[in-house]
Amino acid sequence: MKKFIFLIVVLPFVAFSQNIKGTFSPAEDYTYAFLYRATPDGANYIERGKMNDSGSFEITLDSTAKPGIYKIVYAIPPEENNFDFIYDGNETVDFSFSQDEGIEFKESLENKLWNSYLKSMDMVNQTISNYYTKQGTDKAAFKAIFKTLKETQSAYEESAVGKMVLNFIKANKPYIPSDYEDISTYSKNLKSHFFKNVDFSSELLQSSTFLTDRVSGYVFNMIENPSNEDYKSLVDDVAKAISDNDLEIKTSLLEMLWQNFLTLENNDMANYITDNYLLDLANKTNNKALAETITSFKNTSIGTKAPNFEISADGNNTSLHDLKGSDYYLLIFWSSGCGHCLNELPKVKAILANNAQIKVVAFGLEDSKGKWSSAIKDYPDFIHTIGLEKWDNPIVTTYGISATPTYFLLDTNKIIKAKPYDYEELEVVLKDL
Repeated sequence: MKKFIFLIVVLPFVAFSQNIKGTFSPAEDYTYAFLYRATPDGANYIERGKMNDSGSFEITLDSTAKPGIYKIVYAIPPEENNFDFIYDGNETVDFSFSQDEGIEFKESLENKLWNSYLKSMDMVNQTISNYYTKQGTDKAAFKAIFKTLKETQSAYEESAVGKMVLNFIKANKPYIPSDYEDISTYSKNLKSHFFKNVDFSSELLQSSTFLTDRVSGYVFNMIENPSNEDYKSLVDDVAKAISDNDLEIKTSLLEMLWQNFLTLENNDMANYITDNYLLDLANKTNNKALAETITSFKNTSIGTKAPNFEISADGNNTSLHDLKGSDYYLLIFWSSGCGHCLNELPKVKAILANNAQIKVVAFGLEDSKGKWSSAIKDYPDFIHTIGLEKWDNPIVTTYGISATPTYFLLDTNKIIKAKPYDYEELEVVLKDL
């Protein structure tokens, strides 16, 4: 997901309204622009502007609108179709936007300064990359390149004095060696200085995408083809860089990394973050929802032994871990009041009718035994157990169940081998056995 931070000039306070306006192209692809004020905790809806036939919109803000980071959401899903900017309470913001070209601001002096800074730094960084790619050893050329880098940074910092953009330019200040360094030494020092100038306690930075972009860039772009051991070291660096005085933002950024590793299907790294940082942070910040989410994921990660529970049905008492005699166990969380379940369970019964190596364990999430007792008669070959209180049953939290039916394929030792998303995916998994 591409995210943008655009910043606006700080002018003396004038008590009149200002406008947020823009033009999106191609016009037919857009309908509304939704304006939010971003905070470290999220985003608060302000207003929406309807696009006209040319793709333009305009939202008027009065003098009570607070300066800070604002966000435009222009399509769904909103988390993938948005960009940030700063509104200072005084200056109209006018921009043009397209997916191919990104954003160009027509009015907003600091945005132009920020864009110019980023482009200038990119050019110098490309020169540095070219120098090392060619295995450069010319010390005079080395000094000239980094002299340009230093002067570029200093010039933009001077231009940004008294402006909100200065927070971002200073936070983005790169490592600048004083003497010649080979690629190994430079890379090591670049890595160790990456967060040196970042103020994680800054509300302005916390409200923007700057911190998430910088942390993501460090973990996922610092090392080419990283191993999990590399990732662990990089995550450790992030955790060390953020003071325990900033527990909320530390929790938020490590949760973001946890989510990124889930997207990459790297369960080992997601659980590493949980075990070493995130669960402790969730508890310290009293974030019970996060603690339950990451714990249930760890409990049910592929390769993990499925959490045990008692099985009590037909007068026989046992447990999941004590079941024996099958190569695989298909654990299904279902409910007799769930239409999807009543549609899919007969299909499961049919596809496994001649498969003696798989035994079904059907865990019914129910409010009462009545309908469940009747429904299970259609599945005499399943191992049945019931969890009363339905969604409040503790097993729901343990397994992170958010919908029924939910499937888990376990091996004979109750190790989770697969977590099919739906019946169609379950069919594919079963065919591969």
